[in-house]
Amino acid sequence: MKYTEDHEWLRVDGDVVVVGITAHASEQLGDVVFVELPEPGAAVSTGDEICVIESVKAASDIRAPLDGEIVEVNGDLADNPGMVNEDPTGKAWFFKMKVADLSALDAMMDEAAYNEMIG
Repeated sequence: MKYTEDHEWLRVDGDVVVVGITAHASEQLGDVVFVELPEPGAAVSTGDEICVIESVKAASDIRAPLDGEIVEVNGDLADNPGMVNEDPTGKAWFFKMKVADLSALDAMMDEAAYNEMIG
């Protein structure tokens, strides 16, 4: 997996990238009560705000980690947003995207670098 400074994880699955938030981000948010997901088919650019997560503590945005197109969203999160707290790096993925350039992942942090960043 690769990681962003915005506490997102990215995992390559065939020709798409699966995106979610890290356990650290989930813990910082507290109990997640609502998730707004992007529309499949949406073209996104790196840094675009594409998801909203609301918790008992705060609301946060998820930004597009790469340029590409949203090809699938995790509809289970709409019915059960608490999955983000229960399994943030597994079943609680947010969206899958077909990216313009997979080599852009090379510049992102690996797990060791991410763990160093969060201390």
